[in-house]
Amino acid sequence: MPDDPSCKTPEPPQVTIHADESCLGNQFRGQDRPGGAAALIEAWRGGAWMRKDVWTSSPSATNNRMALASALLALRALKVRSRVRFVSDSQYLVKGASEWMAGWKRRNWKRKAGPIENLAMWQQLDRVISGHDVTWKWVRGHAGDPKNEYVDHLAVRAAKEQSSSPGTVPSGFEEWLNQQRNDRDRFWDYIEFAPPEPSP
Repeated sequence: MPDDPSCKTPEPPQVTIHADESCLGNQFRGQDRPGGAAALIEAWRGGAWMRKDVWTSSPSATNNRMALASALLALRALKVRSRVRFVSDSQYLVKGASEWMAGWKRRNWKRKAGPIENLAMWQQLDRVISGHDVTWKWVRGHAGDPKNEYVDHLAVRAAKEQSSSPGTVPSGFEEWLNQQRNDRDRFWDYIEFAPPEPSP
């Protein structure tokens, strides 16, 4: 007897996260380096893009710590198990999550080259990832991707202001994009399309 289609578990929603980090004053030694982390969370719902922003800051940080913070912040903001495409210009985050972490776990969170940098944050990320189906994508930073540029803008602002969003908030991406086009004559060739229909 064939399976009853009405009994099938619905597919988890598809979400794309664009995330970035900032650390101000990396060129200086012996002083605090304010950090920021931010993400744009988007999903296609009812024929339109639904977008939310989220960001946080730290009075003293590193780029790597804030990259991990961007992932923790964004993934924790998802209320249900989701299929996530996570886009970042941090090779540390993308390679760590998609390649290195599996080996660290097999060796009981150890690596041959010495202690794992930011171990507690990696372990937190491992727990958060387990609640979703995540694929990781690296993009080159400052290479003309408007969504990467937008989350960089959010992260730098958070670092400068030492601000955090009150959870997710309605995204300012479209307004920012229009401002970039009108004030700086950028991104006129950027066109958004509806995502492809999922395979049956």
